[in-house]
Parts: sequence; C-alpha cells; structure tokens
Amino acid sequence: MRQPRILCFAGSTRSGSVNARLAAVVVKELALTDVAVTQLSLADYPMPLYDGDAEAATGVPANAERLHRIFCEHEGIFVASPEYNGGITPLLKNTIDWISRVRAPISPWKGRVYAIGAASNGGFGGYRGLIQLRHTLGLALGATILTEMLVVPRVNDAYNDAGGFKDEALVRQMTTMVARLKDEASRWVR
Repeated sequence: MRQPRILCFAGSTRSGSVNARLAAVVVKELALTDVAVTQLSLADYPMPLYDGDAEAATGVPANAERLHRIFCEHEGIFVASPEYNGGITPLLKNTIDWISRVRAPISPWKGRVYAIGAASNGGFGGYRGLIQLRHTLGLALGATILTEMLVVPRVNDAYNDAGGFKDEALVRQMTTMVARLKDEASRWVR
C-alpha cells in the first residue's frame, strides 16, 4: 500500500508569517515519516471575496476549483491558522467558503483527515482561532479533525538555531500530531 499524501498550508500569505513557518516545520517533520508531502501558499490561488451574486453571475473561481482538486488528492491536510481577533483569518475563511461552493462528486472535507495548528506571539498561541476553525471544518462541513492540535505560544522565542522547537513539550506535541495525522490519513488511502 502506498504512503498517504498530506497537504500543508497556512491561512496567511503575509511575508514572514509565523504560521507559514509553522507549516514549513510540520512539512519537515512529515517528510521524516516518509509520507508524500505537498506544501502550498494561498498567495498562489487568489480569489475575490465570496459573494453569492458574483457566484451566480460568473460561477466559482478557477482557483477554488484547483484547490478543491488539490484537497481531494490528499488523504491528510494540515492547516496552520493565524488568529485574528479570536477567529480565523479572512483569507482562510474566504478560501474555505469558495472551495465549499464547488459542486463535485468528491468532497474536500470528507474522506480525509485534518490536523490544525497555530502560532502566535501571545500566550494562547492562536488557540481561540483554532476553535473557530474546528467549528467551521468539523461542524459546518463535516470534516474529520484530529483532537491533537499544535499550538505555539510566544512564537518569537519558540525556535532554536536549527529551526526546530526549543521546548521539548512542543516537540512532543508536534511529533504526536504528525504521527496521528499519518496514521489516520493512511486509513483513507485508496
């Protein structure tokens, strides 16, 4: 049986994004487990703000169709989600909203497993935004989401010179989440 394919991305396109860095660290850790890992940037898939009238007039943007297809090609997906005012970024919410409008026989939410994480300069590490992301993906769209989350508080002091985490508890949190993501994604390999 082939290894699962896992997609990683951040809900931020800001230069120097701490969540893009978090996604890259998870990609590196996943690569050590011998899975097929894909990392993407939402900057490569620009879309207008979701608007039902625009959808009725012009349809779903081609980039939403592309992302839908990419999501469906993976058995596991890791989302590094910044927290804006206690919630997820407008970019991430807009991306999810547009992808959810694609009409296709395969769901990008069901039939795969999601893992979520966040990094922040604050003490909560983006945890509050992850609650909203969990609600959106799990309750609204029916995605399976790991209970393990990767939460990196005080991110400016979280990394060592080699690019890994200084704190052994964070290292354990990441390796546990990555192992679970690989194991659960393996169940969906067809």
